[in-house]
Amino acid sequence: MSFRIESKEQFVELWTSIYKAEGKPDWSHILPYYDDKIYFRDSVQEIRGIKEFKAMTVRLVERSKDLRMKIVNILFEGNIIFIEWEIGLSFKRSPNSKLFGVSRLTLNDNGKITDQRDYYDLWGDIIDNIPFLAKGYRKFMRKMFG
Repeated sequence: MSFRIESKEQFVELWTSIYKAEGKPDWSHILPYYDDKIYFRDSVQEIRGIKEFKAMTVRLVERSKDLRMKIVNILFEGNIIFIEWEIGLSFKRSPNSKLFGVSRLTLNDNGKITDQRDYYDLWGDIIDNIPFLAKGYRKFMRKMFG
């Protein structure tokens, strides 16, 4: 079997089937589409290599009670894929939160993902779901950075 990402439709099918209707997410079917030398970076971490990437997916599943993803938009051009997404998540002692973000994925000549960069505002999106903190946090952010 060839593990090549060749179309937008194939990518959406692979990506959305990570998040099941019931139970924990499962990346096992999509991991063969990642290059052994995957470089991953997001707001929290920087990871190099498939072994560390797999370990990250295991940690995420272990920490979350519920994790759902919706792909809002996708652009697949040449060897670059951009996806805009919404994730609903809940951890052991926190309310359900929504994160909004974008991922840029780069494919190599073999159609495997060699680079993934996720962009999102982790703390802002989580704090927005905590009533007594949300208003103050956004006011602080506007004062300091707006």
